[in-house]
Amino acid sequence: MRIVRSPVANGEITKIDITEAMAAPGVFAIWTGDDVRDVAPVDYRDPAPEALAVYRQPVLAGKRVRYVGEPVAAVFASSAYTAEDAAELVQIEIDTLPVLIDATRPPGAFDEKSSTEATVLKQSYGNVDRAFADAHTVVELELDIGRHSAIPMETRGAIGVYDVGQDMLRLYGAAKIPHRNRVTLARMLGRNPGSLHLHELHVGGGFGVRGELYPEDVLVLVAAMRLRRPIKWIEDRREHLMATNHSRQQHHRARLALDADGHILGLDDVFFHDQGAYIRTHGVNVAYMTMGSLPGPYRVPSYRGVAHFRLTNKTPAATYRAPGAYEASFVRERLLDVAARKLGISRTEIRRRNLLQPEDMPHVRKFDQPGAETTILDSGNYPELFQKTLKAAAYENLREEVARRRTNGESVGLGISVFYDESGRGPADGARASIDTDGCVELITGGASVGQGFETVMAQICGQAIGVDYKKVRVVHGQTDRIPYGIGAHASRATVLTGSAVHETGLKLREKILSFASDLLQAPAADLDVKDGQVFARKGAGASISLAEIARRVAPGSPLLGDRDPGLIAEGWHKTDRMAFSYGVHIAMVNVDRETGAVRIEKYIVAHEAGRAVNPMLVEGQIAGGCAQGIGGALLEEFTYSEMGDPLSTTFADYLLPTLHEVPDVQIIISQDVPSPVNPLGMRGAGEGGINGAGAAIANAVEDALQWDGVITRLPITPLRLKKQIDRSRENYPRPGS
Repeated sequence: MRIVRSPVANGEITKIDITEAMAAPGVFAIWTGDDVRDVAPVDYRDPAPEALAVYRQPVLAGKRVRYVGEPVAAVFASSAYTAEDAAELVQIEIDTLPVLIDATRPPGAFDEKSSTEATVLKQSYGNVDRAFADAHTVVELELDIGRHSAIPMETRGAIGVYDVGQDMLRLYGAAKIPHRNRVTLARMLGRNPGSLHLHELHVGGGFGVRGELYPEDVLVLVAAMRLRRPIKWIEDRREHLMATNHSRQQHHRARLALDADGHILGLDDVFFHDQGAYIRTHGVNVAYMTMGSLPGPYRVPSYRGVAHFRLTNKTPAATYRAPGAYEASFVRERLLDVAARKLGISRTEIRRRNLLQPEDMPHVRKFDQPGAETTILDSGNYPELFQKTLKAAAYENLREEVARRRTNGESVGLGISVFYDESGRGPADGARASIDTDGCVELITGGASVGQGFETVMAQICGQAIGVDYKKVRVVHGQTDRIPYGIGAHASRATVLTGSAVHETGLKLREKILSFASDLLQAPAADLDVKDGQVFARKGAGASISLAEIARRVAPGSPLLGDRDPGLIAEGWHKTDRMAFSYGVHIAMVNVDRETGAVRIEKYIVAHEAGRAVNPMLVEGQIAGGCAQGIGGALLEEFTYSEMGDPLSTTFADYLLPTLHEVPDVQIIISQDVPSPVNPLGMRGAGEGGINGAGAAIANAVEDALQWDGVITRLPITPLRLKKQIDRSRENYPRPGS
């Protein structure tokens, strides 16, 4: 399958001519919107207000296109090359319409009945107006986060297969949430979920964009059924940059109220979320997550957030690693830095004075709006980790070095940010484990592996719970025909939620092992232990038996069973209504070249409270990888558009990724000082800590290097953008030492 995409950002389709393309050798079919009119638009994953239904994306455009890259036609041919050649022969005529690319502009009409402002979201608590009326100091900033997103090594791809005899559909591809996607696809296609299976394949990173539902995923399934043959689709990199979910773009008008000692009294933020042309499977979650993350790890007595959720003629947006949290940390930490300068307090001290204390835990933020989810920070010692990070970074020495180098004319600066991140969101996940007659364990989960080392961590948790070497555990994941449930891998859920379910499953299986071993060894189960795949008595000499032998002895029909089920197999669940919040600190040291606007990161330190790190090496990998992505979003990566809505970043010559040259060796501190009380192993998520505070820390460091006040207001801080700012500011901000 090859997709023919819209060349204009907004317009009415007047004609699609497929005559010449259909005549090309090897072409089986070409579909337009009329051919899939009976297929529902790409649906939301979670229930959404009926008013948002109109903003869903059709799998192929009908009479209207709304962004460059929108699928208009699908070509099915005998090879990828044939399909691509035929796609170029499809002729599309479109009457262009006015283009909206700025979400801060007054909203327009989406259709006859709906506005491009899909909704306005609100979250608040306390008396915000009183806080600002009583404030000694008020800081106000307008801040922008540039539009960027995940760029995995592999582009998206999907294979649809239909088994006519069994009336079974199968979708093969990257799927971070295969079970939830199956439910959504079954609803869209009007099929029983049991007649559709999703198979997750190995990928080198998910980061939010991989495994979501896109029009192409639906089309390969519909085509497999109609054409009675497997359908394969792989996007090229240009398609990925213009059609895969974008993220991040928001404009904030934020205010912070403080007393004379620098204590926060209130936080008020109105922001405009640029959603792009349609609302995809996440609905309005990113805007909600931004609002929920804005108060951060600080005492904020009163808070108000208002999100204008607006559509523009750009690629639709959704989540990207630390969705909403990256944006919120940038806004909050910029406000704190400017407040510290205005009050004459050090940037470290203003954070110390406002960080939540251990005695504040669990910390509850209950919002005034009906139905708003209450935030409950489970536990933590934020001040201790903050101080620990400053010490490990030798922060005072860095300050002295910065001061010394500034006297020599260098523009060097330090930046700090502190964050928290939700992980392990429920409500539940389960797992199934069994031991075969060779003593090996098969662990089946509905979790997903998106390059984060999922199999290794699950095998470690399972092996430890049972008492076997983790290398003896074979992990099966992401296959909806092997297990009927699963939360997948998103929002730092995998280790905490699925890992807890695996732990419970392993303990149940261990209990069953000891029950059978008690009969076989003629010893009380309480006196037995399992280690290295052997059951033995805890005290003294005695007989032992291997798990392999027990598995052979408890086959169906064995007299040993009694009223017990045959086989060494167990199923366990972890259910929770609480999240485990990870937290951490970023410190960046940068050098700014005032003549070119280039920013070079000289040192970078990240501290992350993991609660319990099942595999510290993998946690470090998560932090380092996330940090590289955060640096990209802070300094380089941005999807830009012309006034006509043409994407200007569709190659790696224009969309700039960080390389080893731009990313320093990151000093990573993995803390395990405060296990979370909301899961049995005390784990906290680690997938998003490396990226969460990166934009904020780098922006603060750049402003510190230039000795400005409240001027760094936009990410990414590109050389061209910064050079223009330096040139405009020379009179007001003379070079240090001049």
